[in-house]
Amino acid sequence: MTDDPLPGVPGGRDESGGADDGGCGDACGCGRETATDGGSTPTNVDEHGQLRDVEFTQPAREASQDVYETPPDQRVQRPGEEHLELDTPSYEIRSRMSDIETPDEKTWFMELDDAVIDDGRCIQCGTCVASCPSDSIGVDENGLPELVKMCTGCSLCWDFCPRGGLRYERQWKITGGDDNVSGAGDPITEFSAKVEDDWRENAQDGGLVTSVLCHLLEAGEIDGALIATESDEDPWKAEAFLATSPEECIENAGSIYTQTMALGNLDLQQWDHKIDGPIEDASLALVGTPCEIEGIRALQDFEWEYGSHEEGVRAIDYAIALMCTKNFNYERLMGEQLVEQRDIDLDDVGKMDVLDGKLMVYDHGGELIVDEDVENFHDAALKGCDECADFTGYCADLTVGSVGSSDEYSSVIVRTETGLDAWNLTKDDLDYHDLEDRSAVGGLQSWDKKKAFDALERPFDPDAPRFIEYTEHVEHYGTTLNPHDEGH
Repeated sequence: MTDDPLPGVPGGRDESGGADDGGCGDACGCGRETATDGGSTPTNVDEHGQLRDVEFTQPAREASQDVYETPPDQRVQRPGEEHLELDTPSYEIRSRMSDIETPDEKTWFMELDDAVIDDGRCIQCGTCVASCPSDSIGVDENGLPELVKMCTGCSLCWDFCPRGGLRYERQWKITGGDDNVSGAGDPITEFSAKVEDDWRENAQDGGLVTSVLCHLLEAGEIDGALIATESDEDPWKAEAFLATSPEECIENAGSIYTQTMALGNLDLQQWDHKIDGPIEDASLALVGTPCEIEGIRALQDFEWEYGSHEEGVRAIDYAIALMCTKNFNYERLMGEQLVEQRDIDLDDVGKMDVLDGKLMVYDHGGELIVDEDVENFHDAALKGCDECADFTGYCADLTVGSVGSSDEYSSVIVRTETGLDAWNLTKDDLDYHDLEDRSAVGGLQSWDKKKAFDALERPFDPDAPRFIEYTEHVEHYGTTLNPHDEGH
């Protein structure tokens, strides 16, 4: 071992014994001792060229630096700032960074959020979730759409929203023709029908929807049906469920008067364990409110890629609409109206029904415990339902409800050849006859339209373009033109 600094170390000597011109000298400030020959000795090497003992600090595991507790001189932050703000910058930062204004015709989720969700007009159909090609939209704890990752501004969530950019009355005309606009539609045929099996006592009215689904499954026409089931955690709270057997359909018979974000559950990967065969070949039925049927029909009309929901959107081969004048927010209906104001224990509720303008609640023994005008529950209804003029599900293959039929019978409107196929599979096991009261259906449809015309801020125009530009919506509803550029 020589007394010279190590070869190859800055400030050392090369193999020829000459001084290394790489020495940094006294003025550097790097902390290395300067050798008398003009070189320097690294601080981790002693005078004999041996490495000194080095102490290593073990890195923290599963912990991050607390930027509020860590002294300012020991944390990473912008120069000159005494406190580091952790809030995510708003979308307005995009325009500040690029100095480019967003074109008015480019629509982001923030516009949908501002004009529909924050405004209380969301009907919780889930069409925006299904339409997003980048899977950027999820569902929050209140059952409302929320942005879960970067929005690309593709405009699809706005375009397909039945309370936003989708001119739903134009969708009726595209799906069912001119007669779907003027009256209660132009059905192929209409019936009053009921199931005669024992399980019907737990079903709604005549049990028609459940029977149709069972027959489609048994005939191998579908691999499953997207329906509503009751939450395991919250009594009488609806959740989306894929029934893949007649037994599961019967177990979940009956109506729950809250939405499930049905179209937000068309990612078939979550149902992969229930579907036999390749997912891309699956055939499904969808049972939903008219707005949900409008949404799926519009999505299917375009050859876009809908992210993880693409296969689910294409898999819907049968669409069954439930007659509907309004739906409800779970917390406001069950928590505020029934539990708090009427002292109803939800565990005692066996069945609910909306019939003849009344909301009725029964216990498990069939005794009526609430029988009130449905208008008494108006504060619990979804605000966006007021703008809907589609009581009878114009875009569906089959429409099923109670209006127009006597007790224990369901009213069935067959609207398409696909719906007729489903009816023909089912009818031999039914007690049925011609629809008893067509005027009752038409009358309620007319009332529903008048209500919608009073609530709609925009013109009702079945001949206008299918999609409403956000700029046009702003003109009628007075919402913000570019909320993302104003710190929304």
